[in-house]
Amino acid sequence: MQIIPPPRRVWVEVNLTTLRANYRKIATAVAPARVMAVLKANAYGLGAEPIARALVHTGVERFGVAEPYEALALAPLGLPVQILGSVLPEELPALVAAGIILPVTDLATAHAIQAEAEQQSRRVTVHCKIDTGMGRLGILIAEARDVIRQTVRLPNLDVEGIYSHFPVAYRAGEAYTQQQIERFLELLNDLTAAGIAIPLRHMANSDAINNFPHTARSPFNLVRTGINLHGSFDTEGRRVLNLEPVLALKTRLTAVRRLPAGTAIGYGLTHRLPRETAVGTISAGYADGLPLALSNRGYVLIRGIPCPILGRISMDYTTVALDQLPEATVGDEAICLGGEGPHGITVEDWANLKGTHPYEIICAIGTRVERRYL
Repeated sequence: MQIIPPPRRVWVEVNLTTLRANYRKIATAVAPARVMAVLKANAYGLGAEPIARALVHTGVERFGVAEPYEALALAPLGLPVQILGSVLPEELPALVAAGIILPVTDLATAHAIQAEAEQQSRRVTVHCKIDTGMGRLGILIAEARDVIRQTVRLPNLDVEGIYSHFPVAYRAGEAYTQQQIERFLELLNDLTAAGIAIPLRHMANSDAINNFPHTARSPFNLVRTGINLHGSFDTEGRRVLNLEPVLALKTRLTAVRRLPAGTAIGYGLTHRLPRETAVGTISAGYADGLPLALSNRGYVLIRGIPCPILGRISMDYTTVALDQLPEATVGDEAICLGGEGPHGITVEDWANLKGTHPYEIICAIGTRVERRYL
């Protein structure tokens, strides 16, 4: 007998129509600059391949990722795929064979890519990554002119792009970010004076598109956007683009009970009921992405009514008050993230409660949570 599994208890809905609309708004805002959709970490956990396929039909020109397996998964879609971070020597054979755009983060990496390209009798497209102040990866700005001059001489490399990254672009008007931009522009001028013209020049990430819009203007001609595609923003900075959230995290009520006054709720006994209370338990906890910081602070929406979280969130379950919803029944849908109107719960709401940023909230949605694409 074939066993048909029951529906998942927790799921995240990803609205691809909203995703495509967000992409079009971003592309319009930065035109004539082109847009790279950054889908690293499985599109921040929402599913890189379904999202990539939706964007292909919306006119996206290329994808950015963090590491080889992400790149190789998207290569069959037929658009340029670029690794934005770094590459290791043992990764080069597969990446060169697949035609992935590779980062040059130092001269040794450039020579390693050249050697593998020569071995395979291929040409490899590369972008030179410049460290203008992130302090993480890339050619130091003071060494960049010399490294790039040597890189462009390597016969099997096509230096298509040059780029850098911002650590604090979410702070509008930040002097540090402006200094990074000025250093990068000085480097471009030095390269031009040396007769080196690099076609694609990019610094703008999602934050910079909103807070430093001149990084989408000449001489820049490419921007990178990830979290803005999902309709989320850093909790600091401006929100110039009118984007909509694409995701909703949902579960169901698994129990409805009336508990007497004095009942302790959850691990640590952090909440005691002051009176007899209608209490519900939903089938989602921190393993599904609900931050512990919501304990005794947040709420979920059931039938559009905010139901406060009682006690500490568990790994698999969360207890909520149902006094405002006496008609609630087992099986009712509970919205943990999403919803309409003034009580809608956003990724930024959770980030503020947790004292973190929206990227962590989205990436923390658990692996057992079903991804459903609308």
